[in-house]
Amino acid sequence: MLMPKTHRVAIYELLFKEGVMVAERNTKLPKHPELETIPNLHVIKALTSLHSKGYVREQFAWRHHYWYLTNEGTRYLRDYLHLPSEIVPATMKYKKPTSDAAQRPAATRSRMREGGEGDRGSYRRAGGPPGGAEGGDKTADAGPGAAPLEFRGG
Repeated sequence: MLMPKTHRVAIYELLFKEGVMVAERNTKLPKHPELETIPNLHVIKALTSLHSKGYVREQFAWRHHYWYLTNEGTRYLRDYLHLPSEIVPATMKYKKPTSDAAQRPAATRSRMREGGEGDRGSYRRAGGPPGGAEGGDKTADAGPGAAPLEFRGG
């Protein structure tokens, strides 16, 4: 489709920066929500062209197109936009875990080692079987033969 080069470059820049692009299937929208000056039709057609070349992966759900940049697409856009190899899309950046997130799983594991199964174990040991003695094991009281038999004449 014929479109101004400025539109194509703006679409490719946003795609490279984010690594992902979304567009509603409505081709009559006067502008794309993320690119205020570019019609939605231009975004759909530019990314459909990249999809046919294998540079993006397309997913369609609930009247929205979702495009994900592939490794080949990253190389192509880097050449097209004349970018250095140090610049990568946001989806390929490694996020360092914060100190809080790194400590949480260790605390959970230590609690499970010390107290058996943590909250899950205390739940299973909390209260006895219905009509039985206190302190029973809920998992042992379940299964065949655990319930009293009841015969109804007939």
